[in-house]
Amino acid sequence: MHFKRRLTPSVNADMVPMIDVVFQLVIFFMVSSTFLQTPGISLNLPESSTAEAVNMTRIVITVVSDEEIYLNRDSYSLEGLSVALADFTEEDKAEVKSVVIEGDQNVSYELLVKVLDLLRINKFDGVNLRMRNPSE
Repeated sequence: MHFKRRLTPSVNADMVPMIDVVFQLVIFFMVSSTFLQTPGISLNLPESSTAEAVNMTRIVITVVSDEEIYLNRDSYSLEGLSVALADFTEEDKAEVKSVVIEGDQNVSYELLVKVLDLLRINKFDGVNLRMRNPSE
């Protein structure tokens, strides 16, 4: 008598461990990611009832006083800011969609205009002024 073997190899890929690993990676990157903020600079932003959310960009200029102006995290005077803005290449300027200016409510209007002039002289477009909503 001759018997046939009916055992055929079956291959199944178990996707559960891979899904677990991907989920763990997503959680890790969500927790460890940082957002562009200017820590350590305390400002009292002026209020505006029509303030809108603006996407943060690579360039944030924080104006605290005449001698304390920050370009992202680096502190400059007004003259130093001019030199720092002039150091940007044309390719860097093309990548920057907008520049965000944060100014303390006690900063003079004249100083903000000087910063805006420096941005125009160095051919930066799309300047946004950051403010807070009264409800914050």
